[in-house]
Amino acid sequence: MLLRLSALMLSLLSIIFISCGESPKKEKDKVGQKITNKDTVSQVEPSSKEEVEKDTFKLTEENAIDFFFNYNKTLKKNKVKITTTLGSFIVELYDDVPYHKANFIYLARQKYFDSTQFHRVVKDFIIQGGNSDDKRTARKRSKIGRYLLPPDAKKGYKHDRGTISMPSSERDNPHKLASPYEFFIVVTKPGSYHLDGSYTPFGRVIEGMDVVDKINQVPVGDGDWPLKNIYILKAEVL
Repeated sequence: MLLRLSALMLSLLSIIFISCGESPKKEKDKVGQKITNKDTVSQVEPSSKEEVEKDTFKLTEENAIDFFFNYNKTLKKNKVKITTTLGSFIVELYDDVPYHKANFIYLARQKYFDSTQFHRVVKDFIIQGGNSDDKRTARKRSKIGRYLLPPDAKKGYKHDRGTISMPSSERDNPHKLASPYEFFIVVTKPGSYHLDGSYTPFGRVIEGMDVVDKINQVPVGDGDWPLKNIYILKAEVL
């Protein structure tokens, strides 16, 4: 009986010693894990916060006009260089077509046009750019926002050769509101004046019209889409 009691006491003491030795280790692991998680979160939070701040503002049909009205007041430059896979040309934007000018410069600075294409080429008529079959273009549009611009075709500008103008939206659009992400350039000599009054000229090519002509001469397939993609590599405000 005495031997059994002694053996039982020894077993209980062993359990107590083992428990006392393990508890601090487990608690230390838990604390260590919390510190790691805290460090990881503290490193991720700033960049996550920046992304949220960048994505907070989106252009809409309700705020676009006010935004571009105020944005235009800050602009001191009115030239944009467009570099394509076939060469570069420079457009000068009209100061008195403020919404379209501000929109084009804003999109260029947002790098929207980079990696888009001249997706429509009509021989001896126009080249049209700013779209793409790449999903990145749709993502960029979604990030910037969904909006249209009012027509501004009464400033006396005509669709002369070299004029850059903005197409109308394909949506139900009785007022011919402009689709802000695309543009076309007239190559017709001396111009395509049947477009006057229906679309908004907002600038003109002042250098590199030979590149525009080169783009206009590429082979095209169905829907006037060039058989070989013509990319806009960069649009930079000068």
